[in-house]
Amino acid sequence: MGLYGTSRAERLLQRLLIPVFVLSGSVVVAGFFFPELVGSVVTGVGWLVVSLLFFGSGLTYLAVLPTAVDEAPDRFDPGALLLVRRIGLGEPARTFLSRQDPVVFGVPIAVFGLFFLSQLLVPETALGAVETLRWVVLFDLGPLFVATALVSVCFCLWLLVGPWGGIRLGGPDTEPTYTYPVYFTMVFTAGIAAGIVVWGPAEALFHYDQPPPLAGVEPRSEGAIAAALVYALFHWGFSAWSAYVVVGVPIAYYVYERGAPLRVSSILTPFLGVENLDSGWCRLVDLLAVLATIGGIATSVALVSGQFLSGIDHQWAVGVDTLGSLLFVAGLIAIVVVSAQSGVHRGIRRIADLNIVLFGLFVALLVAVGPRSFVTERSVDALGGYAVGFVPMSLALGGAWTAEWTVWNWAWWFSWAPFAGLFLAALSRGRRIRTVVFTGFVATAAATMAWVLLMGATALEVQHTGRADVLGAIEAADGSEAVAGFPVFEALALGDLLTFLFLALVLVFMVSSADTSTLVVSVLATRRERAPTTGAIVFWGAFQGAVALSVVLTGSAEALQAAAVLTGGPFALVALLALIGVIGSFRRHEGGHQSLVGKLRSAVRERTEE
Repeated sequence: MGLYGTSRAERLLQRLLIPVFVLSGSVVVAGFFFPELVGSVVTGVGWLVVSLLFFGSGLTYLAVLPTAVDEAPDRFDPGALLLVRRIGLGEPARTFLSRQDPVVFGVPIAVFGLFFLSQLLVPETALGAVETLRWVVLFDLGPLFVATALVSVCFCLWLLVGPWGGIRLGGPDTEPTYTYPVYFTMVFTAGIAAGIVVWGPAEALFHYDQPPPLAGVEPRSEGAIAAALVYALFHWGFSAWSAYVVVGVPIAYYVYERGAPLRVSSILTPFLGVENLDSGWCRLVDLLAVLATIGGIATSVALVSGQFLSGIDHQWAVGVDTLGSLLFVAGLIAIVVVSAQSGVHRGIRRIADLNIVLFGLFVALLVAVGPRSFVTERSVDALGGYAVGFVPMSLALGGAWTAEWTVWNWAWWFSWAPFAGLFLAALSRGRRIRTVVFTGFVATAAATMAWVLLMGATALEVQHTGRADVLGAIEAADGSEAVAGFPVFEALALGDLLTFLFLALVLVFMVSSADTSTLVVSVLATRRERAPTTGAIVFWGAFQGAVALSVVLTGSAEALQAAAVLTGGPFALVALLALIGVIGSFRRHEGGHQSLVGKLRSAVRERTEE
C-alpha cells in the first residue's frame, strides 16, 4: 500500500463495491418498505447476509476512497499523529514482530487466550472468579469511582473557566489539524460506541420499572418517569464524559508541550520524566490500556450483534442464532479492519461523518413523528431534576442499586478512558485546552443527553400510555436491552424507516469506535520509536474480531464485560494520579494565562475606556 495513494487492492475494491452496494441495497430497501416485491425470494439468514453486504459495502467504499492527502504528498503533515506505515501484508513475521513491544503485544494475547480456555474447561469456576472480582470493584471500590467521577467534573469545570484553559497545545502558532466539526464528530463517535443506541430507549425503562431508591417513588408511576430520565441523564452526562477528558488532557499536554510519546503512560511524565517513559510502570499502564480496550470493544461487538440481529428478526422473522451472530461479527470486523488501515484522514473520519449525518436524520425523524409535547415537558423537568440533584446523586453510596447502576457505569466509562482519552489527545494538536474540554466534556455530553431524553422519553410515553408493552418485550427476550427500541418504533408512524435508520446507527456507531480502538491498540503495542504498520492494524483488528467471535461461541459476553470493567479501578486511580501530576505541571510551567472571567473583565474594561 502506498504511503499517500490507495493500493491496487483498494482500487479493485472500489470497482467491486459499487454494484454490490446497489444490488444489496435494492433488496434491503424493498424488503423494508415494499416487502410484497421481494416475497419469499430472500428468507431466513439470507436477510442478514444481504443487510451486511449493503451496509458493509457502503462503509468499506467510503473507507477506501482516496483523499487530498493521498493525492498531494506535499500537503501531508509529517507532524500529525496516528499515522500508519504502509507496508504490504507480505511483511515477514520476524520483521513484524521486531516492531512490536514484547510485553504490550504478547501479554494480551496470552491473557485472552487463557480467559477463553478457562471458559471452555472450567466455565463455572472462571465465572465465579470474575463475579467475585466484579463484586469487589462495584461494592468495595464504589467510593473510589464516585469520588473520581466528581473530582473529574470539577477539574473539567475549572479548565473551562480557569487560566490553564488558555494553553494552546503545540505552541501559540500551531494550527489545528482538523476543522472543529470534524474534530467534534470524531471525538463523539469514537467515545460513545453503540452504547448510546442500545441504552437510549432501554435505560429509562429499566429505571421506570425499578426506580432508584434515592428517588423514593413507586415503580411505573408518574414519579418514576421523572426519576428514570434524571438518572439516565446522570449516567450518560457530564460525569461520564469527564473520564475521557481527565485522561486525554494530560496526555495531550505532555505529548505536545513536553515531547512525550503518544502513549497512555505519558501521563506519568511529571513523576518519571520524559526520558524514563520506557519503565516497567509505563508498560504496565499501556498493557492495562490494551487489555481494557480489547475487552471493551470485543464485548460491545458481541452485544451489538444481538441488537442488530434482534432488529433483523423483528423486521423479517429471521431468528437469532449463533450462526447469525458469527456472520455479523465477521462482517463487522472486516469493515473495521479496512477502515482502520485506511487511517484517520479516510475511513475513520468519513465513517464518523456519516455517523453524525445518520444521527441527525434519526433525531429529526423521531422528533417529527414522536410524542413531542410529552418529550418536551418531561425533558425540561428532567434537566431541572438533574441540575438540582447532581451533587446528591454524585455522592450517593451504598446499596445494590447504586453499585449495579452508578458505580458500574463509572467503572465502564473509566475502562474506556485510556483508548478514548488517547484518541482525544491525538486529535487535539493546535487546540486550546479550553476547547478540548468544551468538546470532550460539554458538547459531547450535551449531544448524548439530548439523545437520552428524546429516546428515553419516547419509550416511556409508549410504555406508560399502553401503546406498546416494551418492558414485556424485554422480559420475553430474557431481560435483553437489545430489543427495547423496536416495539417503540412499531408504535410510531414511519416505524419501518425508524427501524432502518436505527439499525444503520447500530452498525456505524460500532464501526466508528472499533476502527479507532484498533488504531489505538496498534499504536500502544508498537515499539515507541516506530509507527504501526498495515500488518499491525490488520492483526489487531482480526484479534479483536477473534475475541468477539470467542465471546459468541462460549457465551461469555457478561463475563468478559465484567472482566473489562475490572480495569476501570486501576484507571480511576491513574486518572487521579494524572490530575495531581498535570496540576503540578501547570503550576510550575504555565503561569501568565488569563482565565475566562479575566478575559471578560478585560473586554468590558476596554469597551468602557472607548
